[in-house]
Amino acid sequence: MSAPASRPFAGKVALVTGASRGIGHSVALELARRGAHVIACGRTVGGLEKLDDEIRAAGGEAPTLAPFDLRDHPAIDRLGQAINERWGRLDLLVGNAGVLGTLTPVAHLDPKVFAEVMDVNVAANYRLIRSMDPNLRLSPSARAVFVSSGAAVSPRAYWGAYAASKAALEAMVTCYAQECASTTVRVSLYDPGRTRTAMRGAAMPGEDPMVQTDPALVAAHICDHLADDRAANGARLKFATPSAAA
Repeated sequence: MSAPASRPFAGKVALVTGASRGIGHSVALELARRGAHVIACGRTVGGLEKLDDEIRAAGGEAPTLAPFDLRDHPAIDRLGQAINERWGRLDLLVGNAGVLGTLTPVAHLDPKVFAEVMDVNVAANYRLIRSMDPNLRLSPSARAVFVSSGAAVSPRAYWGAYAASKAALEAMVTCYAQECASTTVRVSLYDPGRTRTAMRGAAMPGEDPMVQTDPALVAAHICDHLADDRAANGARLKFATPSAAA
């Protein structure tokens, strides 16, 4: 029996990183509204608890909260094992967590800042793929989407660390998508464009928030993609409206 149109993810298990705020928070809430059991990862306990309250208030299933820093790579491995032991599969994966770093000339980048950006935006997603791939392959129709940025394809001055990390993420995820071509796992990239988040505010402090897209709209678009049985493996999608071009 198929799930109701309003709850296409009923019975599905979804993992969202960076779920304590911004796009990840909105995606986790929307997935729960559409019936998924959400495993919400984030560094901020208060943000995850707020998400829990919002999901319950919206009538969703109480989420599983996983508060930890994605730079703790062994913790990602432990989470993958726990998912396998409890649910025996993973149906939906949204790799959203990311950091901006410092906007500065490449020659002036602090090595610690560069290392952190690459660790969170690239290495953590590699560990996420490594740990979750076995669980995704146990799902009859798994979907994985990784949040990227226009900086990956249109790098600009002072964005060296962030642009390099997102370009590396896109190359890695594209390779992974090709490796999943003969499986039931479909993998994609998602560029949200100018979205009203704390990261965008830090990057563009003078930008009018009204030209930025509400994260809830981005989340709905991501969830629509995850629910689309015709979605192409390896696709790079982008949210775009007349007021939200990257």
